[in-house]
Amino acid sequence: MIYSSMKIETLVNLRPYNTFGIDTIAKAFAILKEKEDLFQLKSLKEQYGEILILGGGSNVLFTDNYNGIVIHNQLSGIEILSEDDQYIHLKVASGIHWHSFVLHTIENNWGGIENLSLIPGTVGAAPMQNIGAYGVEVKSVITNVTAYDIDKEIFVTFDNHSCQFGYRESIFKHIENKGKYFITDVTFRLQKNPANFNTSYGDIQKVINDNNYAITLKNISDTVIQIRKQKLPDPKELGNAGSFFKNPEISNKEAETLIQKYPQMPHYSLANEKTKVPAAWLIEQCGWKGLIVGNTGNHFQQALVIVNYGNATGQEIKQHAQNVQKSVFEKFNIVLQTEVNFIPY
Repeated sequence: MIYSSMKIETLVNLRPYNTFGIDTIAKAFAILKEKEDLFQLKSLKEQYGEILILGGGSNVLFTDNYNGIVIHNQLSGIEILSEDDQYIHLKVASGIHWHSFVLHTIENNWGGIENLSLIPGTVGAAPMQNIGAYGVEVKSVITNVTAYDIDKEIFVTFDNHSCQFGYRESIFKHIENKGKYFITDVTFRLQKNPANFNTSYGDIQKVINDNNYAITLKNISDTVIQIRKQKLPDPKELGNAGSFFKNPEISNKEAETLIQKYPQMPHYSLANEKTKVPAAWLIEQCGWKGLIVGNTGNHFQQALVIVNYGNATGQEIKQHAQNVQKSVFEKFNIVLQTEVNFIPY
């Protein structure tokens, strides 16, 4: 059946469309390349019962077959909305590969997202997750997000405040909004010919110093890429979704108690009388780093990453993640929250 330019396929294996490489079947599947096709989504949702908007599939875990229709987002295009001597505003289509967009900004000497190089997924997923790495969160450069309300069949614009950005969080991740919005465009405010860079987080400054690099957008991006490749497995070689868990934020009082018991525990003070603790450290202390359980396990270089060693099911990975959560809670009384979205919800 053809809806506008979209071809509806049935019983499609989603393994090529999720970075975990999970074999799962969608009842129906279509690729959306034109905004005009958005007006078909409500009827498709009614016909198939539920709808899932899928970008790069880099932050989802399919735990069962999907008994609805999957819409694979391939919207493209970058538009310059305005610019002056200091800043440029870009309207970027949600289906564009995130890292490709980062490289595009670096080629044009536009600063602000160079620290977010090599993060998998699409531009549309960036505000949804409020992606972040190496001291930068994408919320700092987003001015607004345009989304299509599937049920109301209208376009809605969310300014930065309305997006309700939090740590790996936004209004688009709230359970009541699952399957409600199709993010079509994201508008970014980037700095032209930037002079200030963020190199203080992690090993960025060390790698730059060791290699005697000049501090430029490209060198920072190349450094981040180098570090990420050393620490994180390539999903094309070993199925994964990057960081599986969020770094927990606990009260300062809870942190003080834990530090007394574990003086070596890394911790970072936050402005809201809370302390951030690296989830990777907590997981490693529980003995999960490098441990293989059946077809899954925590990566030997980064305990925060759960991997598919070839034949894992989504349920197997979910159970493993729950076992990790249980052991961390029993040892540290800390609840690990997932970054990865389970599908079905």
